[in-house]
Amino acid sequence: MPDGREPYTVVIRPNVTGVLHMGHMLNNTIQDVLVRRARMQGKNACWVPGTDHASIATEAKVVRLLAEQGIKKSAIGREKFLEHAHAWKDKYGGVILEQLKKLGASCDWDRTRFTMEPKLNEAVLDVFIDLHKKGLVYRGQRMVNWDPVALTAVSDEEVIHKEVNSRLFHVRYAVEGEQDTWITIATTRPETILGDSAIAVHPEDERYAHMKGKRALVPLIGRSVPIIFDEYVEREFGTGALKVTPAHDVNDYELGKKHKLETIDILEANGTLSAAAQLYVGDDRFAARKKIVKDLEEKGHLVKIEDIKNKVGYSERTDAVIEPRLSLQWFVKMSELAKPALEVVLDGRVKLHPQKFTNTYKYWMENVRDWCISRQLWWGQQIPAWYNDAGDAAVCRTEAEAIAQFTAAAQSINGIKQDEDVVDTWFSSWLWPISVFDGFENPDNADIKYYYPTNDLVTAPEILFFWVARMIMAGLEYRNEVPFKNVYLTGIVRDKQGRKMSKQLGNSPDPLDLIGKFGADGVRVGMLLTSPAGNDLPYDDSLCEQGRNFSNKIWNAFRLVKGFTIEDKSQSASNAAACAWMRSRVQRATAEIDGLYDRFRITEALMATSS
Repeated sequence: MPDGREPYTVVIRPNVTGVLHMGHMLNNTIQDVLVRRARMQGKNACWVPGTDHASIATEAKVVRLLAEQGIKKSAIGREKFLEHAHAWKDKYGGVILEQLKKLGASCDWDRTRFTMEPKLNEAVLDVFIDLHKKGLVYRGQRMVNWDPVALTAVSDEEVIHKEVNSRLFHVRYAVEGEQDTWITIATTRPETILGDSAIAVHPEDERYAHMKGKRALVPLIGRSVPIIFDEYVEREFGTGALKVTPAHDVNDYELGKKHKLETIDILEANGTLSAAAQLYVGDDRFAARKKIVKDLEEKGHLVKIEDIKNKVGYSERTDAVIEPRLSLQWFVKMSELAKPALEVVLDGRVKLHPQKFTNTYKYWMENVRDWCISRQLWWGQQIPAWYNDAGDAAVCRTEAEAIAQFTAAAQSINGIKQDEDVVDTWFSSWLWPISVFDGFENPDNADIKYYYPTNDLVTAPEILFFWVARMIMAGLEYRNEVPFKNVYLTGIVRDKQGRKMSKQLGNSPDPLDLIGKFGADGVRVGMLLTSPAGNDLPYDDSLCEQGRNFSNKIWNAFRLVKGFTIEDKSQSASNAAACAWMRSRVQRATAEIDGLYDRFRITEALMATSS
């Protein structure tokens, strides 16, 4: 509770589908060290635990669970599905918090929050409506990252780019109306040829100067498309000719708008080919790729195939290959929110530890793109927008408010229906340092005024923009204050071969097994032994064994010192001198350790010995 002491506040937010892994072990051990130290310093330490609802991952788990029972999500409807989702959350959603207790995390467990509890739901909807009124939330048709497994749009930050072995297909198109005249393009996605609207070349490329005003025929289907000239095309790359497929590539989409090209969407939401493709309709995109390569070769259109290394985007949640897709979604305008959020890091009001991440943060914030916040799911906060039969939108909390808005604007009030989509989970998580203290419901309550801004945030570098930057934006927008003063960015726990530990690779021990073998204190010390901020941790079980032995020695030393007594007066002088010497050593060591903590050198603080 708020009192006269100096507050020290930390918040955590693992997702509700999570179970304790080695990264959590490291992260929460560091937080626990900081919180316990603050208590020892006499501060009123508040460590708020909680979970987010992990909309994509949770919905996927519930859908699979229902499928095992022979139940389809679409067959039971939204309301019944949400009953199943809440039941799953009640049964499994607190697993990671219980595991953190076994780790010894000294959270204020009675303050545990969840992003979909009523008050936090209200905060999300209120912020959505407020930002829409300010012109910072808008709805528009844009190219998005589409997950064909989760059947939803995902943000740029939820796409993991992996270098993979790929193939570059050189395909020739006949020039319309000419005998044996061709123009060759190169593509890694030959199936998208079926959605081509143009061929583009650079206006100064002499190789194609004679093709101005001419058209090409799309292989296999014979569609006539213009050969356009645009400076966007790189003459030196590939053949210097670029196929333009506005429905399936971000840059092609922009070219399509500029040159008023037809947009032909050849893919369904699940990644199968649509009727617009004309060929391979209903086939999965990768099966269609194999077929079209074979057919292109048979028809004389395939010039050659190159083996290349290629960066491919994968969904962070399902590991499906992301498909660029034109879609009507809700977005947050980020540039206006990003400017002040960058300033507070550059001027030191929020300090990143280690400082090397400041340049990464600066790059992201200066190149920020609008945030797609709508998700084609049912688990989450349903978007507070209503549509009439004319497609007009009213952003508000209730149908009655929507009717009033439509009436005031002299618009139809027929067929009113709420948006089916939900808001991105991160849209609730960026409000976390404020919402856990009910700062949106009651901006002047005692808790928010006392505990906000929080002190230190401990997290992983991969969510520096995902979560950290957005929390800073929300804090400045709604409290006119930064949400925390320091951000400690941990390293990644890796195995002896340098690989990131994961269940998929089978190289990650179960943290609870480690606790059972070495004790919670032993594991915590082991995690800290070689984990300087921002640097990766080369993990080995011997670290935990070393940590257990160290913890035992500290415990035994404490028992010995606690048992010291002054047996007679003749020894009191020497005992007093010994105590004074020990006190001076402790004071010197404490000063050294405090200096290391102030610089967030926690591993060095563990190893510190004052001479």
